Amino acid sequence: MIGRFFRGIWQEYVIDLRDRLDAEAALYRSTTPAGEVSRRIVSVFLTVIGVLIFVRFAGNENDTRWMVQGLRAVGLDDVAARLHDALNTSPDRRFHQRIVWAVGRLTGYLVPTLLVARLVLREPIRSLGLRVRGTARHLSIYAFFFAVMAPVLYVASLSPAFQAKYPYYKLARGEDLWPWFWGWEALYAAQFVALEFFYRGFFIHGIRRALGYSSIFVMMVPYTMIHFGKPLPETLGSVLAGFILGTVSLKSDSIWGGCAIHVAVATSMDLLSLSHQGQL
Repeated sequence: MIGRFFRGIWQEYVIDLRDRLDAEAALYRSTTPAGEVSRRIVSVFLTVIGVLIFVRFAGNENDTRWMVQGLRAVGLDDVAARLHDALNTSPDRRFHQRIVWAVGRLTGYLVPTLLVARLVLREPIRSLGLRVRGTARHLSIYAFFFAVMAPVLYVASLSPAFQAKYPYYKLARGEDLWPWFWGWEALYAAQFVALEFFYRGFFIHGIRRALGYSSIFVMMVPYTMIHFGKPLPETLGSVLAGFILGTVSLKSDSIWGGCAIHVAVATSMDLLSLSHQGQL
């Protein structure tokens, strides 16, 4: 019975999806001028490269000198001084640094992609994984994925490396969770929605016409790489997560289930880490 269930899932979400996407891509390439196909692929890839560079440097809360110097270069010395103080000497600088990190990702993941989608690809934004109708049909896949991940997360959360990494907003000794920790969790959740749109929305749906089923694996390469520097089990898990979330996004034309699972996993990781550290 269980074997039949998994064979059915594999058939529907992998074999049938692969055949459909590859057939659609073959038809698109045969009926579309080669230059147009290339322009689409190059536009998406260059946007992805630019976004990854932006979020790596613009969202680096540990080195904000370029922001301060940039403001001074355009004559905004007072703003530059306030920014420097907010990030380096303010009592709330830990939260301000987290804001820089989150805003850098929200801006990078959303602004260029939305502009390129509308002005270059000329795609309706909804077609890039933002459909809502029909999403509920696939919730069982996300629920199963979370059920599998939950015990793995718990075991991983016991390691010192995990507890040293999470949560990104480090509580001071005796600090309450409200307001800064929960404020951070809200920002954290928002950037995961932006991240899902970038990888499982703009990126994967932007190249699916030209590359078909292979678009999942193209997306998985940079998605895995952004986990470098994190604990090894999490990095390895990102390979499976990228495959599953990419697959269901293409199957459902929606990123919303992926957003929910990503936020649930990330929040669980932070709370588990705090619990083991005795800070809950």
